Amino acid sequence: MRKNDSLPDLSSWIALREDRAPRVLDLLFWGTVLTTALTFVAVFTTENVKEELSSLEPHLAAAILTSAGALLSALVLWPFLPWSPRASWPRKAASALFLVTALGAVFLGQSTIFLLVCVASMNAVAVFGLAGLFGYAALAAGSSLIMVAVVPDNGLAISLVYAAGTLFLVFLSGMVFIGLVVASQRAERTRGLLAELEEAHAELRRHADRVRELTVAEERARMSREMHDSTGHYLTALTMCLSNALRFRTARPDAAWDEVEQARELAREALTDTRRWVRALRPLQLEGRAGAAAMRAMAESFDGGGVQIAFTESGSWPELSQEAELVCYRALQEGLTNAMRHSGGDRVEVAVAASPEGVSVTVADNGGGAEEAAARSGFGLRGLRERVASVDGSVHAENLPGGGFQLRVTVPAGAAGKGGGTGTAPTGRTATVTAGGAV
Repeated sequence: MRKNDSLPDLSSWIALREDRAPRVLDLLFWGTVLTTALTFVAVFTTENVKEELSSLEPHLAAAILTSAGALLSALVLWPFLPWSPRASWPRKAASALFLVTALGAVFLGQSTIFLLVCVASMNAVAVFGLAGLFGYAALAAGSSLIMVAVVPDNGLAISLVYAAGTLFLVFLSGMVFIGLVVASQRAERTRGLLAELEEAHAELRRHADRVRELTVAEERARMSREMHDSTGHYLTALTMCLSNALRFRTARPDAAWDEVEQARELAREALTDTRRWVRALRPLQLEGRAGAAAMRAMAESFDGGGVQIAFTESGSWPELSQEAELVCYRALQEGLTNAMRHSGGDRVEVAVAASPEGVSVTVADNGGGAEEAAARSGFGLRGLRERVASVDGSVHAENLPGGGFQLRVTVPAGAAGKGGGTGTAPTGRTATVTAGGAV
């Protein structure tokens, strides 16, 4: 959000408290009192007003003194006013007295005093509810009609207009306070929801960190098992060959050299296998590639064992999350590893089809296929299904009718994906990688 679009947080100004008025009403009350006091000081210091006051009729002078006393009483009562219907009866009595004194101060004749009536109307709603508002409106209308007796020159018509205006002011103030209450409740509810959201976000972050740790641990365990089965096998066979060569070195030197040659071949295969695992473990970001380019690099890294790998890519790579793209990467790795180690064939076809809806990775070999149980959950497919399911993808593994085995993994594109590879892969572009090259 831009700086000039942000608004200050005014929730503290309208926050409701049971023992004190909202800050905005506190400001309104003291502003009214101060403005009225300054007005009277300015007016009473003029000579003309002094002469008029000296000739004022007794009943008008008494009304003015009574209104001034009512204003002072309201000033004293203000700090003790309740602002909740749950207040005690003594404090509710103080609120009722404040409502009367606010109306009594109106006879001072200053327009600023009407703001005091607005504050009193809001207090009536806060303490006595809508019934208090209607009762105070009736009391305000009655006090306005009393102006006929106090100021006979006003006349009945003027008093009725005065009463109608006071009623409108009271009801308007009550509606404004109701809106203030609703806004305060919504602000409080929003703060509560934000606090819950922050807590849930923190919990999700902790859960994501935990899932990431478990995923890394699971991946390390799987890779450890795979390396133990492959590289461990080569090293064991290499040890046996060298032991035989040592035993035959004098009695059967030709057989000893045959064992050395076999040991060298096993060492070369172990080195090739180790390079393949190191290449597969390197993150996509460290390769400087992403998307279809990373998939092609993965296929090219499986260059041992005399197996020909045909890689085909089509379509435009969509915007995938980092997790979804890594699933595609690991699916290709799993498919190629199974084909190289278990198929017994000499050709593997890899097809990566990209579209705005997602990415499909297909690995098919021309070997002898797999048993039904292995096709469902063997060859590491169980862990792969779990990883693909975490990104709402699907896995299909089956034997081909003409022989061989096929693995297809489909990963949907996420609308909010980030960190995924972007770029366009040429349609129908095919590359054939022949085993035997250097990693």
